[in-house]
Parts: sequence; structure tokens; C-alpha cells
Amino acid sequence: MKLYDTKTAPNPRRTRIFLAEKGITLPTEQVDMTTFQHRTPEYTALNPFQRMPALVLDDGTVITESMAICRYFEVLQPQPALFGEGAKEIALVEMWNRRCEINFFANVAAVFRHLHPAMKDFEVPQVPAYAEAMRPKAIWFLELIDKELAGREFIAGDKYSVADITTLCAVDFMKPARLVMPENLANVKRWHAAVSARPSAKA
Repeated sequence: MKLYDTKTAPNPRRTRIFLAEKGITLPTEQVDMTTFQHRTPEYTALNPFQRMPALVLDDGTVITESMAICRYFEVLQPQPALFGEGAKEIALVEMWNRRCEINFFANVAAVFRHLHPAMKDFEVPQVPAYAEAMRPKAIWFLELIDKELAGREFIAGDKYSVADITTLCAVDFMKPARLVMPENLANVKRWHAAVSARPSAKA
């Protein structure tokens, strides 16, 4: 099996952190998105959406979408359980991971894709007004999370999970998106320092 990866993009990073937490190593091939390698006929044949990452299994099956790849490996290697254990915990992890993806990760990405000059050939057309509309929505989510983290250690509860991975990657993606975290979010900053200190965060 082989993982097609891009070091500079946040979604492939989610998969790398997940695999690092599991202690799983895979053959990888780097796809340089800055030179549009993800738009070549060869890569498009693997993933017609031309997005990263992509996992090619030994039987030729191609799995794309970072969370789908993570779920595949969660079943193969259940421990440590990063999608939760038991009905309640699994549901809470799913809930918070989805909330982060929809209300935060996607909004940070929209600001980056529609405002950053380097993205003008990737996001056609860029719509700066859309990015500006998403900016306060991203900050609103961080403020909500700050209140939630006042009562627990991690995003979805008392255990590190895939929801923390998604939120970490989104927070770190704020820098290239030129979004500034409000100074008063002490709980988010405490959480971010803790999850950033895990060895997997460097994957």
C-alpha cells in the first residue's frame, strides 16, 4: 500500500498525525501541489477530485479523504482508539470532529483559499468577500471551544481523539490564512500547547 502525501497541506497532515499516534508507518509518495502535480493525469486517475491525501491499497483500491483513511486504519488497528470507544464516546468524538470540520476547519480554509495571493491559481475564482464573511465564523468557533475546554482536557472529552487532530490542524492553518487567535482564549491556548507537544504533532 502507498500513501500519497503533501507536507504543506493541512488535510494530509491530519492523516500523518493519526498514523503517528497509531505507530503506523507507510510507504509514501510526495505530491507537490505548488507545481500542480495533483492535477496530472496520473494523479487524477487516482483521485478525480485532485485533492490530497490518497491511499492506494495492495489490491488497487483507492481511498481518499483524510478521515476515510483514518477510519480504515482505526479498524485495522483499534488501539489506541482515536474515534472513541463505546456508543457514547464514539458519538461525541464524531460530533466534535464534524463540528470542527464544518464550522472551523472549512472556514479557515475558505479564508486562505479566497484571500491568499498564492491561491489565485487554485481557487478560481477567488471571492474575497466570502473569505471575509467566514473570518468571524472561525473566531466564533474558537470562542465556543474555549468555553468547552474549561471543563475538560480535550476537544471531545477526557481522551485525545481525532477531534483534537482536526482542531490542531485547523488552528495551525490559521497562520498561513493570516487569522489571529484572540488573546483571551486561555483554555484553547492551554489545549493547543498540550497537543502540539505530542510527538505526533511533528508528523
